[in-house]
Amino acid sequence: MTGPRWNGRAVFFLVVAVLGLAGTWAFNIAAIVQHRDYVGDWLQSGPAVSSLTVDVLIAAVAAIAFMVFESRRLGMRRVWVYVVLIPLVALAFALPLFLAMRERALAGRAAADAAAAPDAEAAP
Repeated sequence: MTGPRWNGRAVFFLVVAVLGLAGTWAFNIAAIVQHRDYVGDWLQSGPAVSSLTVDVLIAAVAAIAFMVFESRRLGMRRVWVYVVLIPLVALAFALPLFLAMRERALAGRAAADAAAAPDAEAAP
């Protein structure tokens, strides 16, 4: 069986994951250096920030559901790693990283199907 492959979509999602990691952690480090109340800033800095908080939390719930459903459908293992990365690192990192690995799984599956096709035709 052919292993997972890095196609253009997988590389794109991996680049987005790296940008999400760098972008979010630049602000996380700034919050730490400035001794900010990280959770308090999210919840108490006005309606606009609260709107963004709810937006990200709902998107995270949808992303987790998608990750679990899609990983089961494709037979991807260790989906829990991506779920744990969401609160520990960032949704902006974990979701595109999952999507990159999903693309690799899909490409590997397509390659395996293509390799098996001539065998199926040769069978009497």
